Amino acid sequence: MAVFEGAGVALITPFKDNGDINYEKLEEILEEQIAGGTDAVIACGTTGEASTMSHEEHLDVIRFVCEKAKGRIPVVAGTGSNCTETAIYLSQEAQRLGADGVLVVSPYYNKATQKGLYRHFAMVAESIKIPMILYNIPGRTGVNIAPATIASLCRDVENIVGVKEASGNFSAIAQLMNLTDGNIDLYSGNDDQIVPMLALGGKGVISVLSNIAPGQTHAICEAFFAGDWKESARLQLAAIPLIEALFCEVNPIPVKAAMNLMGKKVGPLRMPLTEMEPQNQARLKAAMEAYGIL
Repeated sequence: MAVFEGAGVALITPFKDNGDINYEKLEEILEEQIAGGTDAVIACGTTGEASTMSHEEHLDVIRFVCEKAKGRIPVVAGTGSNCTETAIYLSQEAQRLGADGVLVVSPYYNKATQKGLYRHFAMVAESIKIPMILYNIPGRTGVNIAPATIASLCRDVENIVGVKEASGNFSAIAQLMNLTDGNIDLYSGNDDQIVPMLALGGKGVISVLSNIAPGQTHAICEAFFAGDWKESARLQLAAIPLIEALFCEVNPIPVKAAMNLMGKKVGPLRMPLTEMEPQNQARLKAAMEAYGIL
């Protein structure tokens, strides 16, 4: 059984003005997500700015989210690293803290070979008992996990169950689904590609959009699973201008700006990310107004 089906939110991490994690606000937005119909929460991923956290902060956010979710929806912890030992440590700790699964990005900067990627992911997965989802995002990591490598990992390692695909390469994704006979939990890593990913046998999306439109993102998946593909496509296409605005600067700059525009007061970004450019913020605000969430 998949860790989750539907729309999982790639949760932002709110900060105070001094840069400390705002746990009171984190609990507030988590409750809003659950009430809004989100199917799972992904803590400490790219959108959560985990790359700017100390290991202690990283694990404390995972602990906090697991405790506050109280089993109402699955919690997937981002535990990837370009150091295999670090990824093992974070994944083992996430399991201990109560995560339902881990999301492990391909090692960035090192640019490992496919053999290196296989061994990295296998070693991390074999160090834990909870499910692991691979994360393929070559635009950020500089390396692509080949379909054959993903298929081999899912075949050979029992608790490697799926992949968050953000490569945008649908030919490769179709090849992956063919190699695995569709027996893999495939999640879209791009909000503008939810429906085509579901059409290839996907289980859902790990979504930035869900931070500001949880119900609408859930509805895209729900309509598809109910067999109403036209409605699912309509909802997907209606969100495209907003999604484009959410990615007109590097994630999570725009989504945190959007949440602050909504009055959620999630605070600043951590360096080296900087606040959104005024012209892009105006574009984002207009898209939010047109979508009806502002």
